[in-house]
Amino acid sequence: MDARATALSAQDQELIDAACEAIRQRYRNDWQEVGAALRSRSGRIVTGVNLDAYLGRMAVCAEAVALGKLVTDLGETGIDTIVAVRHPRPHEPDQTIRVVSPCGSCRELICDYDPDARVVIMGETGPIVVPIGALLPNKYNRGTGL
Repeated sequence: MDARATALSAQDQELIDAACEAIRQRYRNDWQEVGAALRSRSGRIVTGVNLDAYLGRMAVCAEAVALGKLVTDLGETGIDTIVAVRHPRPHEPDQTIRVVSPCGSCRELICDYDPDARVVIMGETGPIVVPIGALLPNKYNRGTGL
């Protein structure tokens, strides 16, 4: 486990539950299979689901949808904690919704909006919380390229 990782708090579990509920309500096989939830710095919870598309590069991740709602609906940009979960497809034997790690693009996006954000990911024995920086070494910076 990353030395910067922490165990889940009750608030972190509440966020996982919110992400699971979002994708349970909106799951569509081959269209929406990932849900996300974030807690803003002010304590508000915002959810989103991925927006798939026939043209793959046009798809939008659930984390980006949740962040867009945070900015658009609440006028906030601070992310305390964020989590994504994946709903299994109908043919998969295990139908458990599980925490998944954000993709590289989402890691960049999360860090751009709040470099102090915490992210719930799967550890060796279950979900853990890590700072976004632990998932994004050598973050791109427009000013210096470093």
